[in-house]
Amino acid sequence: MNYSGEAGLKPSVIVEFLDRYIVGQEKAKRAVAIALRNRFRRRMLEESIAREIAPKNILMVGPTGVGKTEIARRLADLVKAPFVKVEATKFTEVGYVGRDVESIIRDLVEASVQMVKKEKMERVQELAAERAEERLVDYLLPSTPKKNKVPDFMKFFSGEQEEQEPETEEDERQERFRESTRSKLLAMLREDKLGDREVEIEVKESPQIGMPMMGGAGMDSMGIDITEMLGGILPKKTRRKSMKVSQARRVLQAEEAEKLVDMEEVTKEAIRKAEEEGIVFVDEIDKVVAGGTSGGPDVSREGVQRDLLPVVEGCPVQTKHGTVNTDHILFISAGAFQKVKPSDLVPELQGRFPIRVELQALSSADLSRILVEPENSLLKQYKALLETEEVSLDFREDGIEAIAEMAENMNHEMENIGARRLHTMIEQLLEEISFSAPDKKGESLIIDGEFVRSRLVSLVSDSDMRRYLL
Repeated sequence: MNYSGEAGLKPSVIVEFLDRYIVGQEKAKRAVAIALRNRFRRRMLEESIAREIAPKNILMVGPTGVGKTEIARRLADLVKAPFVKVEATKFTEVGYVGRDVESIIRDLVEASVQMVKKEKMERVQELAAERAEERLVDYLLPSTPKKNKVPDFMKFFSGEQEEQEPETEEDERQERFRESTRSKLLAMLREDKLGDREVEIEVKESPQIGMPMMGGAGMDSMGIDITEMLGGILPKKTRRKSMKVSQARRVLQAEEAEKLVDMEEVTKEAIRKAEEEGIVFVDEIDKVVAGGTSGGPDVSREGVQRDLLPVVEGCPVQTKHGTVNTDHILFISAGAFQKVKPSDLVPELQGRFPIRVELQALSSADLSRILVEPENSLLKQYKALLETEEVSLDFREDGIEAIAEMAENMNHEMENIGARRLHTMIEQLLEEISFSAPDKKGESLIIDGEFVRSRLVSLVSDSDMRRYLL
């Protein structure tokens, strides 16, 4: 299915796309689909009313491993929007050593710049390829050095132009021969007949500047600014490097594409894209909730929530690319909220996330579907890995159900880590097969309920062993 173009991204289409990767969680999928469609609707309105419509930020509540992060990540992939995922626990209140919350927006803008730059470089690849071919032919057929005339220093100091020696008939003949050879080389290059020939080219290298970093608000971007400033003053070094023509062609094409891209235009478009289409996913938001605890300054909890308030509500943030306004950036936050409740967030921050979605814990039926339904599901991955050793795995339905039931039981009896439990179960199940696979080429192995129970029941029932399993 073609998902290109926001006009074609109806909420039902968005949900259908997410269904390919995430099992269940229909409420969360519908919420993010509506939020995305509303952004498209806002851009169709008059400027006077469009700037008044703020995005409806979303708070996802649910146990770990049920698909919260995956929904946000797949959503950004779908719309090709600038996306950044951050852990709330990495930030501290302003005034303490650590990252300040505004660095979220700086990271988002950086992601947007890279995205726009990549798009523009793809558009100029055809012209860049032509220029790279011309340069490559020059390296393959260096120009004949001209005879240097002894300079007349008196004419140089008096400002008179030195007369150039007229070209002789021999020079003209050599030039015609060179142009003919050059045309032939260019034709051979375009026909890909020179790919294995060695050529020596000049490669530009940016100077590497190491600078000590200090903590504090905003310092995480200042270091980049200083590096770029000094990098602009210091000349770029070039070094000659020998490589095959096929590789040199790619290197020179990348250099030429870089030259053809107007970085000032890229920056302007990237800032606009970040402001209008940016998506920020703040994970582990429940870890910055105080929850009634006390003892010492709470530098990573309520203070972080209060610092998040202006960024989520909308404020200008200074970045190295310019000022970015966060009024229309979509914020999606998520947390398990096992030891605290969403109502324990500071009231002002609760109001910034008007849409609250509860994700359900995974049942054995959900875990069975996760094993087989999503694109490149877990079982497909393991099958593909062992097929490289010419070993075929055949997962029977009763075997899949047995894996899901055991994973559900372990989630109930131990920490509930959702679908992540399946990774450990499959690793334990296929440990012996993976180890001896190089000696079992051509074999086809059946993974049924009996095989699963014989390998996993002893581990799952052993309470001492379970301490060392996820």
